[in-house]
Amino acid sequence: MHIDTDLLYTWGAVAKKLPKNTIIFYENDAPLYFYQILEGAVKMIYTNEDGKDLTLGIFTAGNSFGEPPLFIGQPYPASAITQTDCVILKLSKSNFFSCLAENPEIQTNVLKLFAWKIYNKIVFSKNIINHKPEYRIQSFLDNLKKQQNINSTIKMKIPYTRQEIADFTGLRVETVIRTLSLMCKNKKIEIIDHKLFY
Repeated sequence: MHIDTDLLYTWGAVAKKLPKNTIIFYENDAPLYFYQILEGAVKMIYTNEDGKDLTLGIFTAGNSFGEPPLFIGQPYPASAITQTDCVILKLSKSNFFSCLAENPEIQTNVLKLFAWKIYNKIVFSKNIINHKPEYRIQSFLDNLKKQQNINSTIKMKIPYTRQEIADFTGLRVETVIRTLSLMCKNKKIEIIDHKLFY
C-alpha cells in the first residue's frame, strides 16, 4: 500500500536513512509505527525452531510493511530487515490512525491490502503443504507474476536469487537449484547467463 508522502509528512512522518542489514523491528516487538519505503528494499523474515529463515515478503520503494499488528495490538510475528540501503518513512501509530480517520479512501485501500494479504497467505499455505518442490517453486513464480500484473504468457526476469527463492518456499537451496534445472530441461522456465526467466 502506498500513501501520499506529503500527507504522511503532514501527519508527522519522519524519513530515516538505514544501511543494508539494519533490523527495523524484531519478531515479538510491539508495533509503534506505520512504515513506508521511500528508497530501497525491506525483507520480512521468520526464523523457525530449526534456525532456518523463511522470507515472508520483500517490500520495495512505495510499499508499506508491518501494518496488521498495528490494528490488532499484537506483537510483530516476524522481523523486518533492510535488504539494501533504505530511506524509510516512520509515522507514529496514533498519528497514523488519526490520518486514517480523516481520509476514508485510505481506509478502503487498507481493507483491500489486508484482503490481498489474507488471500496470498492462504495460497502460500496451500503451496507449502504440497511437498513437491516443483509445485512450490512454480506457484511462487506464478504468484510473483500476478503481483506484478504480468500476463502469464509473457516471460519475466525473476529478480530473486536461488537462495531467496529457497527462503520464500521453505526449500533448501540445493533443492531449488536441482528443481530449476529440471524445470529448464522441461521448458517450464529459461535460464540465460544464470538469470532465471519465467
